Amino acid sequence: MTKLRWGILATGWIADLFVQDLLDNGMTVSAVGSRSIEKAVDFAAKHGIPRSHGSYQALADDPEVDVVYIATPHPFHAAAAELCIAAGKHVLVEKSFTLTGAEARHLLDLSRKHDVVVLEAMWTRFLPHMVRLRQALAGGMIGEIRTLVATHTQDLPDDPGHRLNALELGGGALLDLGIYPISFAFDILGEPTQVLASGRLKATGADAEVSTIFRYANGASALTVSASDAPGSNRAEINGTEGHVEIDGIWYTPTGFRIYDSEKNLLEEFKPTEMKGRGMHFQAVELERLVAAGERSSPILPLEQSVAIMETLDDIRKQIGVTYPGEAAHSRQTGVKG
Repeated sequence: MTKLRWGILATGWIADLFVQDLLDNGMTVSAVGSRSIEKAVDFAAKHGIPRSHGSYQALADDPEVDVVYIATPHPFHAAAAELCIAAGKHVLVEKSFTLTGAEARHLLDLSRKHDVVVLEAMWTRFLPHMVRLRQALAGGMIGEIRTLVATHTQDLPDDPGHRLNALELGGGALLDLGIYPISFAFDILGEPTQVLASGRLKATGADAEVSTIFRYANGASALTVSASDAPGSNRAEINGTEGHVEIDGIWYTPTGFRIYDSEKNLLEEFKPTEMKGRGMHFQAVELERLVAAGERSSPILPLEQSVAIMETLDDIRKQIGVTYPGEAAHSRQTGVKG
């Protein structure tokens, strides 16, 4: 399989971690782009990247780049992805995929129009323990799934000006933390038929805590809790008619799990896999596989499901009273009707 040449759009903390994982696992990073040429040059020097660009457009136009990883804050995901897709680049877009469901659906349409791979960078989906977990559940090891419980709670900065607390930057627990357990519920149980949500807001209007209950046509349910000011164990469990699964903390990072039968006898124990780095490269491996195979949608995280997740987040925000400033105008700027 021919290695793809990666371009990195934006130079923040998450981009730094992702690039290091790519390089540690033998992947090729050929360029970086930032709105500041100085930041691009510094980032390139740190990681040994050959070319630096002082604009996102220049990165998108670089003929030595095949795929672009988009690591901007949430409100800029859609516009950056649209820029790269129009230039014929495949894209890996940080989660949450976009700011709104309308933006997500627009990117789906563009991916089909330009015949490129567009994948959400929900790295947890691609980790070894999640791959094995899906196999075990599909094999019926715990029977029919009845309930799923997953949390993502941390103690993050309280500064009102911090990105995580600024509504104009998509701040709040939902898009940064809640996306993990909510995506997990979609992964295991699919799209819910009913969504119930409650939340607690900060003085800035950003959500500090969000709890959801998803209900499904077969009677199953999923409970998720996310919070940015109340750290917890960050564990997850799945209960079925013939047993249950306990995923170790921190469940959304490379870790292990145990499967028990209905009498609590241990059926399987999965231990963390040795790897180089944090495990963020697995999503890049999947994108490269899709391109090599001529496929445009990953069975691990279909783009249609990323759209459905963003539309569910819209519903949750409506229920808890969170609206991003200029949300409708933002959609129009990226070609989205709204």
